[in-house]
Amino acid sequence: MPAPDSTSASIGATPEVGGRLRALRKSQGMSARALAEALGISASAISQIERGVLQPSVSRLIAITDALAVPLASVFDEQPDAAQELSATAGGFAMQRAEQASVVVLESGVTFRRLSPGQTPGVDYFESTYPPGSTAHSEVELFRHDGYEVGTMISGEITVDFESERVVLRAGDAISYPCSRPHRLHNAGDVDAVAQWLIVHAPR
Repeated sequence: MPAPDSTSASIGATPEVGGRLRALRKSQGMSARALAEALGISASAISQIERGVLQPSVSRLIAITDALAVPLASVFDEQPDAAQELSATAGGFAMQRAEQASVVVLESGVTFRRLSPGQTPGVDYFESTYPPGSTAHSEVELFRHDGYEVGTMISGEITVDFESERVVLRAGDAISYPCSRPHRLHNAGDVDAVAQWLIVHAPR
């Protein structure tokens, strides 16, 4: 389902996110116009995101990676760690020190921190922090995307809106749902909401 266009700009946007998205788009051989058409937004909006003028929302970021058929984890690093890739494919192990964890900053200050070391095909594992008042999706409509999602709250509260239900998650609570079910996450509290998420994708 195409995501609605977003017109909210952010001063001090993180250019690395846009640069990584541009590199991913080019590696897939897709033009900015073709990506814009797939998302139902303007080519200008794609350009602004890639140049760091606009920060994508959580829903916009996921819509872009889905349209490019790449894992969300691809956005965290400009290039995969070759040693980790070799280790994983050779039946060894991959390790990531706490200070090496990659973080991306999105619209309204939401941050994603990658938890999986190296590439984990078919799985995105990350930690999200939603500041008070922030949301995964700035539009009125709920959104959906590829995969199956499992989340566990670490601290604070996250509200999950579905079509006919609203769920409030607090520390220790967990939730799972198919990402194809329309939903929207937001922090209606007055402290940061921290959660860990696992998104499992069907083989492409």
